[in-house]
Amino acid sequence: MISMDKFDFFEKRALIRVDFNIPLNDAHEVEDDTRIKASISTITKVLEGGGSVVLMSHLGRPKNGYEERYSLKHLQNHLSKLLNLKVGFSDNCIGDESLAQAKGLPSGSVLLLENLRFHEGETRGDIEFSEALSRMGDVYINDAFGTSHRAHASTSVITQFFPDNKLFGYLLQSEISNIDSIMQNAKRPFTAILGGAKIAGKVEIIKELLNKIDNLIIGGGMAFTFIKAMGGNVGNSLIDDSLLALAMELCELAASKNVSLYLPVDSIIANEFSNDAKIETVMIDEIPDGWMGLDIGPQTEVLFTDVIKKSESVLWNGPMGVFEMSNFEAGTKSVAQAIATATSNGAFSLVGGGDSVAAINKLGLSDKVSYVSTGGGALLEYIEGKELPGVKAILD
Repeated sequence: MISMDKFDFFEKRALIRVDFNIPLNDAHEVEDDTRIKASISTITKVLEGGGSVVLMSHLGRPKNGYEERYSLKHLQNHLSKLLNLKVGFSDNCIGDESLAQAKGLPSGSVLLLENLRFHEGETRGDIEFSEALSRMGDVYINDAFGTSHRAHASTSVITQFFPDNKLFGYLLQSEISNIDSIMQNAKRPFTAILGGAKIAGKVEIIKELLNKIDNLIIGGGMAFTFIKAMGGNVGNSLIDDSLLALAMELCELAASKNVSLYLPVDSIIANEFSNDAKIETVMIDEIPDGWMGLDIGPQTEVLFTDVIKKSESVLWNGPMGVFEMSNFEAGTKSVAQAIATATSNGAFSLVGGGDSVAAINKLGLSDKVSYVSTGGGALLEYIEGKELPGVKAILD
């Protein structure tokens, strides 16, 4: 495989699959441009090499063709400012007009194509749609780690039309390098922190992590399934009754592998899912009926912080509570600050997953950790040991 540094981009059109699936506000303005900024080095490399760039991405999950709120035209001006050049926009991602725009690009220019998912062929991995997309460039670059776990047209099927001209972008290279670093060569003790709403979907990741780590911290909504499985009262907190037995199995598996498992000991509870709800702090296994846990409590903050600060490697995926609400952000904030402290003391820290990245950005700590991954599902599947279609397609 040819690397970005060794490829000659002079007078070539680079078709780059980026991950611009980012949050926009009601006015269609960019709320978090982490993923856009992460692609800039790859785009700049092509432009500085005398080539032109055609960018393709999805945004959201449109149901039936065009939807105004999911149009990538809303990103055009923001991207232009970041690149310090006028980025062109095509109203479609395939077709004669879009192809003419792409072929007419002078060196040093950038064209952003409309949302790939306005066409069903993208998620279906349609071969004809892939071929139409492939006409937009002379060389294909996958720089969208966040979608590389999908066997979609633009991430894997398209590569067959670039047998000798398919590359990893700098972002995707960096993602794999940093994840491999912590999963294969972690300094000990190695602590994994998992949070978020549900345990479903993370069972296999937990099993894989238990072969690698020394400490497992579980917070967020997924913790309540473990607490109930142990006989605790969790009130109206989020649980998955179908996974109670499995939660106990995971506890036993952790013990058999000498992994220290840390669950919350107290919780900030509310009588409704609202920032204006009544709030109390109770032991996590004593939540009364009609109340729900929405954040870890102060004793848990101290417990988790102590473990994290003593770690040499830290992996974090998922918040500790409903951090979007100010009354339930303290737990996530304490974990983020503990990771930043551990990092400043020499630990390697990797933060991934949409909510974790949003939290670390909201707290202004993204430059205080070693690496912020742009992948959520892709990160977890790669950690789990699964082969990512978007990565495999480049390597084959």
